[in-house]
Amino acid sequence: MSRGVFGAIVARDLRLAARRRVDALLPIGFFAVAASMFPFGVGSEPNLLRQLAPGVVWVCALLASLLSVQQLYGGDFADGSLDQMLVGGTSAWTIAVAKAASHWLVTGVPLVAATPLFGLLFGLDAAAIATLALSLLLGTPILALLGGLGAALTLGLRSAGMLLILVVLPLTVPALILGAGAVVAVESSLSPRAHLSLLGALLIFSALLAPPATAAALRIATE
Repeated sequence: MSRGVFGAIVARDLRLAARRRVDALLPIGFFAVAASMFPFGVGSEPNLLRQLAPGVVWVCALLASLLSVQQLYGGDFADGSLDQMLVGGTSAWTIAVAKAASHWLVTGVPLVAATPLFGLLFGLDAAAIATLALSLLLGTPILALLGGLGAALTLGLRSAGMLLILVVLPLTVPALILGAGAVVAVESSLSPRAHLSLLGALLIFSALLAPPATAAALRIATE
């Protein structure tokens, strides 16, 4: 993979995200609103909030990630930029990795950074908050990689948004279970290492398999 091409694609996507601030901030806004409103819906009982916090934060992070992933390739496909990159000799694999990286930088990193605030909102202690942040640090790249795969598979199709959800959500269930389970283990005075290790293995597995599959889907969509 050419580092220069990879960096150019990531830098371009970051510049576009800076220009389209509303679109870039929408997933973060959704995550903040959904997570902060949940205690009002279930009540303010501290023990209940602590029990629900890992699953709630992870589900909100997953849905927030899916909000913007549909446009990961949509804009470039519509204006012909994707075709030009492929015709110009840019590897589809490089495009897939760079797009996933830029999506994670724009969406995943802010979600991880905001985690301590929502951990405090749900009454989690320092160890649980740190584990939650670490699980999202490992898990949000998985969401970006799988989301990119779903976006490539549904590129140019009608009802792509619904199909994207149907494709991506089942694939993300293991990450959701492991990420939330790590925090539950800490809350139960157990070690989260097993959950985090499996989550790390899932990240490696996704990083190895998702980009080639995404690249193949991009080539098919642009033929």
